[in-house]
Amino acid sequence: MHEEVSALLAAWALGADMPGDDARVRDHLHDCAPCAAEARRLRETARLLDEPAPGGTGRGAGRKANAGLARGRLMAAARAARPGQVTPAAHAAPYAGAVACLDALLRELDHAPARWGTPVVHDWDVQGTVAHLVAADEVLAERLGLAPVTEAGTGLGPTPGTRPPEGYVPERYRSEGYGPEGYGPETGADADPDAPAAGRPADASAPWELRWAARTHEVVTYEHTRPPAETREAWRTQAHGLLALPEAGDEQLAATATTLMGLRLPVADHYVIRAFETWVHTRDIGRALGRTVPPPLPVHLQRFLGLAVRILDLAMGPDAQPVLLSVEGEAGGDWVLGSVAEPIAAELVLEATDFLLLVGGRQDPDEIARGQAGDAAASQRLLETATSLAWL
Repeated sequence: MHEEVSALLAAWALGADMPGDDARVRDHLHDCAPCAAEARRLRETARLLDEPAPGGTGRGAGRKANAGLARGRLMAAARAARPGQVTPAAHAAPYAGAVACLDALLRELDHAPARWGTPVVHDWDVQGTVAHLVAADEVLAERLGLAPVTEAGTGLGPTPGTRPPEGYVPERYRSEGYGPEGYGPETGADADPDAPAAGRPADASAPWELRWAARTHEVVTYEHTRPPAETREAWRTQAHGLLALPEAGDEQLAATATTLMGLRLPVADHYVIRAFETWVHTRDIGRALGRTVPPPLPVHLQRFLGLAVRILDLAMGPDAQPVLLSVEGEAGGDWVLGSVAEPIAAELVLEATDFLLLVGGRQDPDEIARGQAGDAAASQRLLETATSLAWL
């Protein structure tokens, strides 16, 4: 009991302990003077991290914000290091697998640090791609109560001096008057007083795609001012923090629905989305480095496929011509997507990885291998809708 509670003290002092740990720790501290002394020391450290800065502004405020980031990193690390950690539940297991795979791939760069600059995708090198994952995971992490692991946008790090490139703006928003200036209020000499209101939205009112593009650009830009090892550590800290949360191990807690990235889904499904994106970008990095990335386990692929099909069916809408989608492979299955009131208009057969890479924006509908019968236009609409889901 002494060794077990000693290992829990850091998490307990930071308030990062798991349900049931608090009573066990407090009971032990009554009878163990060394642990009680260590607990007092750790609690004092936690108090100093939380202590308000005098005046609330200026350099003191910066120290306070910096302490908040430090506390966030410490809490995530303490949770991740907790002994006897519960195995992630079925919904979080794919994310745990994807994180382990990417971590193993990045460890290879310890012996070739220059390869962090290898171009990967979207004008990102390896470091930029990992930074993108920091920003992507951050959305779920913050919703579940984890503090940020990057100083980008806190006022503590350099302020990015460039705007997101034009390609970050989805076509439908460019046609509505948004552009790179749509990532925040445009002011100063470059502002166009005659531009439509949609061209200069406040950050909170901009469509989520624009706000998300601005955030990922901000994080990628900032992380490039740091050594790649620090970017990797920020990603690992946040990922392991997510896996240590109660929601990762409890199906009932993860059943709560929340809206992230424009999708209202159970927290469990958001974990699956994080796993899917991590796998896609691990594959991107592997291809750039000339390394073969193994496919996810069949049981994890099943999770990816099930969620992708549900989202695709919603995107097609209840009035779309129904298409029978058959996905081949150990993780595959058959689904009818579209209207339930009409006879099936077409049948489409795809391989599991091809379908997922289509949804992930890594396959083109005109190039993907497929079996097809019936209304070719209905099949094509399904493929194009699947491609439109990609925002990775």
